[in-house]
Formats: sequence, structure tokens, C-alpha cells
Amino acid sequence: MTSSTTLLRDCLYRAGMRDIVLIEPATGGLAAVAGTATRRDESSVFAKAFAEPPDDDVFAAEAEGLAALSELGGVATPEVILANRELLVLAVLRPRPRSEIFWEQLAHTLARLHLSTTHPRFGWHRDNWLGRRRQANTWEDDGFTFFAQHRLLRWLVEPRVEAVLDAGDRVALERLCHRLPDLLPDRPACLTHGDLWAQNVLATPDGRPALIDPAVSYMWAELDLAHLWSASPPPEAQRFFDTYAELTALDGDWRARMPIIQLRQHLAVIAQFDDDWGAADRIRAVLAPFRTRT
Repeated sequence: MTSSTTLLRDCLYRAGMRDIVLIEPATGGLAAVAGTATRRDESSVFAKAFAEPPDDDVFAAEAEGLAALSELGGVATPEVILANRELLVLAVLRPRPRSEIFWEQLAHTLARLHLSTTHPRFGWHRDNWLGRRRQANTWEDDGFTFFAQHRLLRWLVEPRVEAVLDAGDRVALERLCHRLPDLLPDRPACLTHGDLWAQNVLATPDGRPALIDPAVSYMWAELDLAHLWSASPPPEAQRFFDTYAELTALDGDWRARMPIIQLRQHLAVIAQFDDDWGAADRIRAVLAPFRTRT
């Protein structure tokens, strides 16, 4: 038994699930330990835990995010069976199918979420979590201010970010933030998943798109689009982007904006992991025009 499966078994035992006979570790997750636990009656649940929980509310916030996506946006999410300080237990979902039809269905799902949940302000009624780091969701009336303060500049105080980005990088990021109204269109806030890379897209038992691991807030819809666009979506996902653009009347320049919006995720990766998978280089490429005054 590995240390990760031992951790999950111990957490499940303390939660009263003492009939676990097998735990199969999940692959793809980066922040937490997760796996599918089979019970003595041959039913299964999905369990997720941290070796050292970043705070008491991390799984409660995630469970709330799943409920918000489902209840407010009509998105399929797994049933929450249990959420406490050290453990999140969910109903088991299926791997997503490798088909263009599935990704077209996801485009409809995401478009419905974004179009049906517009909100007058940016933020959320509480802070929640992006991986192991708290996501600040302080309400703002202006999306550019919200994105600059709570999605970009907030990462500059993280020790790993301080070590990787030099003074010129930080000044360039501040200049970019000042120029956001010139660089991005003024869009309304809507409910966003907030951490929508392809690994967080699964399928319901009947094959419909389902989402996991949210970091919800009312934010620009393009935050979700940028995450999927920049996180190596599989070849069959290409139709998703055209379909989503058609459904939401997205302008033809959206691809050019993606690197700016994706800065948030690159900064979050640097803040949390020793290997940044090229995030620092991508950040510097976007910031290059802002290293001198324009």
C-alpha cells in the first residue's frame, strides 16, 4: 500500500467508512491525493485528501462550488457524499470519452453556464481555493480591477513567485495590469468554474460532460475559455472552441487575448510547484512589451 492510499484509507476510516477493500489512486491531480475507493458491497466512491490540509474550509468551499455550478448553471457535477476538514467524498464519474460530440456538448454546457449566470459584481461571497492556495474573491464593481488585484498581482507575494520573477518582471506585470482596459474588452461577470483544465472535465454515467475541482467566482467567461485553450486540450476538443464561440457570439479576436488571461494560471503554477512546466517563460513572453514604458 502506498503512502497516498494509506492516507485516503485512514481518512475514510475516521469518517466512518470502515469497509474499504481497495483504493485505486487517481492520476492527473497535482495538489491533493485522490483515488477511487471500493467498498465491501462493491460500490465505489471517489475520495480526495491533503496530507496537510491548507485550511479547515478547503473541501467545504469545493463542495459549495460544485453545488453552485449545478444549481445556478445547470452543469453536471458529482454528488457530494461527505466534506469535512480532511476529506472530500464524491460519487464516481466516468472518464470523458474521446469524441468530438462530447466536446461539442461541453461547449453547450459551458455557454449555458456563462450566459445564464451574469452578475453585477465580480467576486464571490467567500474566499475559496485554487489548489493549495487561497483564492481571494473580494467583491469589486470593475472586472479589470478584480482581475488585476485578485487574479494577477496577488501572486507576487508568494515565495516561489518572488524567487522566479525579477524586479523587471514584476514592474512589467504592474504595467500590464494598468493597461488592462486597453488590452481586453469590457465583459460582464458570470459564474466561472475557475480551474477548467482538461483533467477537470469528466463524464456522467450516461456520458454527459461533468466538471470537478472548481474554484468558482463571478468573473469573465473567458477565464474558463483561456484555461482550456492553454492547457493542451486533446485533438478532439478543437470543435469545442468554434462551437462555444458561435453560441456566445464571441468575437474573432478572442485567441489573441488568451495569453493575457492565462497569466493567472501560470502564476498559480509557479506559486505551488517546484516544476513550473514552462510557466515562467510564458509569463515573460507576455510581459516583454511591458518591460519598457509604452
